[in-house]
Amino acid sequence: MTKLKWVKSLVGPLLVIAVVAGLWAYRDSLFETTAPKDDASSEAASGSGELEILELSAQARKNLELRSKAARPTDYWRTITIPGMVQDRPGISDRGVTSPAVGSVAEIHVFPGDTVRPGERLVTVALFSEYLQATQTQLFKATREISLLRKEIDRLSDLASSGGIAGSKLIQMENDIQRQETLTQAAKQELLNRGLSPSQVKQVVQGSFVSTIEVNAPPPRGLSTAERIDELSPVSQASFVVTDGTDPLIAYEVQSLAVELGQTVQAGQLIADLANHRHLYVVGHAFKREAGLLEKAAQEAREIEVEFSDDNAELWSPLDQSFQIRHLSNSIDVESRTFDFFVPLENQSRSYEKNRETFLVWRFRPGQRARIHVPVEKLDDVFVLPSEAIAREGPDAFVYRQNGDLFNQIAVNVLHEDRRSVVIANDGSITPGTYIAQNAGASLSRVLKSQSASGQQPGLHVHADGTVHAAH
Repeated sequence: MTKLKWVKSLVGPLLVIAVVAGLWAYRDSLFETTAPKDDASSEAASGSGELEILELSAQARKNLELRSKAARPTDYWRTITIPGMVQDRPGISDRGVTSPAVGSVAEIHVFPGDTVRPGERLVTVALFSEYLQATQTQLFKATREISLLRKEIDRLSDLASSGGIAGSKLIQMENDIQRQETLTQAAKQELLNRGLSPSQVKQVVQGSFVSTIEVNAPPPRGLSTAERIDELSPVSQASFVVTDGTDPLIAYEVQSLAVELGQTVQAGQLIADLANHRHLYVVGHAFKREAGLLEKAAQEAREIEVEFSDDNAELWSPLDQSFQIRHLSNSIDVESRTFDFFVPLENQSRSYEKNRETFLVWRFRPGQRARIHVPVEKLDDVFVLPSEAIAREGPDAFVYRQNGDLFNQIAVNVLHEDRRSVVIANDGSITPGTYIAQNAGASLSRVLKSQSASGQQPGLHVHADGTVHAAH
């Protein structure tokens, strides 16, 4: 009995020892599950804090070519982008030169690519037109007849005053002179219309008939035949259209030559095509559903933007002109199902000398492609950033506010986005005046994810009391 009591007295201490030993063996896991974590440290480790911050060194910003700019609210016009093409302006850009009479091409003075000024020779045509020869003969005969009649009047005037002959004889001779003068005026005008110069017409009057005719470059609009330029000047600009008719720097480019040496040409047959690309059209190709938007833009004279492909703006002076829609076409292309609208374009040119010849170079050329940005809707009081400033993650869109080496990720509401710009609502997510990264948004998003995955939130510091806060 005494032995049983002794065993029972040992059970209690043994149980206590076993419990203590078990607690000691599992002390690490027990304390880890029960010990509370610091809230700020938990936020830093999980990356789910209120601020999502990444840190970039100065070298990293240079590698990304990162640019930041203060965000300011502004008004923005939403645009639609329509493809277009530079084209000649009918009736202005190109000009055909025809043969004034029947003949054969005796000489060719210019070739495609050459630069010519008004009044310069293009080709020489040897005449064998019977009509033109008859007109010259008629002009010479009428001129000689007038001369003879005037001499006869001078001889008979004294007799008529003394009553030797009837005065009606002199009156009849005066009437004959007027008829002959009418014939000479008509013949002179006909020869001028056929391409003879005033000096050649004077030769015909004196009895020296013209057997060849020079086909010259025509004068531009607003420049009369009598004001054709005789002295050649260096070419610095070219245009068909002049305001005062005194610009000596008008020039054409020979675009094509339609005749060969020795070829017979008829009156009115095309000899050469002259081109001047100063006044062009940018022609847009739009669908019918966009007609209402384009019509309103044309009516309200909204300024549009034209983006030209293959245009090196560094080689030319800035375009000092505004673009507006002139008119819309009222027909639809049966193949493309688009209709055209037309935007006037003032071209730029310069010249260079080679082998004592002058050549023109134009900035914009027919056939060059373009993008036309037409404003259709106004958005008031918004932030406008380059499209590269936005980072997307599913339906969310983010921008990055710079504070020294730190960049805060900010969720924003995107109202409109196109190939070049993104429009953000001014809803308080961005404070006006704060610096926002203007590019590399997708790269900044990847850097943020990488730094968050490392387990250490950038831009945090630990205070003396052990609390963890974001950098101020």
